[in-house]
Amino acid sequence: MLFGKRERSIKRILIAEDEPLVAFDNEHSLRDAGYEVVATVDTVNAAIAEIGGGRVDLVLADVNLSDGGNGRDVARAAKDRNIPLVFVTGACPDDARSLAFGCLAKPYSQRDLLSAIEAVEATIAGRKPKRVPRSFTLFGQAQ
Repeated sequence: MLFGKRERSIKRILIAEDEPLVAFDNEHSLRDAGYEVVATVDTVNAAIAEIGGGRVDLVLADVNLSDGGNGRDVARAAKDRNIPLVFVTGACPDDARSLAFGCLAKPYSQRDLLSAIEAVEATIAGRKPKRVPRSFTLFGQAQ
């Protein structure tokens, strides 16, 4: 197909977010865009359990989660399984470059969220992203 859409490599997304409205908006936007939301969780242990299930292509993780846990722990679990992670947070952690593919600063629009995911997917495929939102810092592969 000459003008058909490219097959996505990122299809199944895990959301680790402690703010219910943000989580709901993300779920809705991602599903409308054709992604499968594997789960939406608000604790480190629940996120790590989903990552261990092997059905996740990308993790969107807030740094602060409801159990007092830290999204860095989620990032380490994702990195151990070679699953890209994007921090979606108010302040990107100092060590984010070594743990994540990028950092999307809150507040962000749903358009920026989708563009950030597309930028990660393009980078994984070795392509230059079409659009990188201003609120998104793309690191590339976590070190």
